[in-house]
Amino acid sequence: MTEPRGPVDSSRIPRFAGPATFARLPRLDEVGHADVAVVGVPFDSGVSYRPGARFGPAAVREASRLLRPYHPGLDVSPFAQMQVADAGDIACNPFDIRDAVETVDEAASGLMEDGTKLVTVGGDHTIALPLLRAAARRHGPVALLHFDAHLDTWDTYFGAEYTHGTPFRRAVEEGILDTEAVCHVGTRGPLYGKRDLEDDRRLGFGIVTSADVMRRGVDEVADALRQRIGGRPLYLSIDIDVLDPAHAPGTGTPEAGGLTSRELLEILRGLAGCDIVGADVVEVAPAYDHAEITSVAASHVAYDLIGLLALGKA
Repeated sequence: MTEPRGPVDSSRIPRFAGPATFARLPRLDEVGHADVAVVGVPFDSGVSYRPGARFGPAAVREASRLLRPYHPGLDVSPFAQMQVADAGDIACNPFDIRDAVETVDEAASGLMEDGTKLVTVGGDHTIALPLLRAAARRHGPVALLHFDAHLDTWDTYFGAEYTHGTPFRRAVEEGILDTEAVCHVGTRGPLYGKRDLEDDRRLGFGIVTSADVMRRGVDEVADALRQRIGGRPLYLSIDIDVLDPAHAPGTGTPEAGGLTSRELLEILRGLAGCDIVGADVVEVAPAYDHAEITSVAASHVAYDLIGLLALGKA
């Protein structure tokens, strides 16, 4: 078995130099095959408020330069235990959302053909739909844990069916989610009306609000999520606005009262042992960021996701 090729050695080349890949990992074309590929989708044509998430993948890669190869919280060295590589960006149409969705679906399916699992960095949350399509094509309907300030199960915006606020309603309608095991985490803030919650419940979603996390604690929440998911193939979709604006100002639709970075990371670590088949981190909009707060948080979330996938492979 070929030894995995890891990141550039920071004791020889300082972190502010070297390749601009995620965590300074090798490119996918340099290793041929990867157990996990980090891929960017610089697309934000589905946003309803502040644009700019198309620049998220580049910002998260830049912030990831400080990541190190051993994860003490999970007791895993993900880059040594499996081949992780940066697959670059999926370039999609910025003017035609339907065309972009099809492009992401096709590209993600191609990357997954040989068993590679994807950690995708967006981009806006519209891209979750084609990523879920690709995952379900390989694994069947998947369980979903959706970390977000918002439900993202609305029907349309201005008559448009494909936006960053509609991906999970479309996913339920398309039969690509296992509706016995779908849940939002970290939701909060005002809604258009009580019917939003009723529609969401009808679609099968459970809800753990940010206030629930505060009152119940991360260990109890993670345990409840594991019980809901069971042994099903699990997809994790993480909108960085699940974090409070104090921890993630650089995003398109911030809401007060969110999770801390520590709470989000600890809940994710509590999912160790779940059958994770794919994940995304979306809605990083660096134009609204300060001192890379948001992109640093997103890079650590992506690193934790890679660590969880490494544990699953061990």
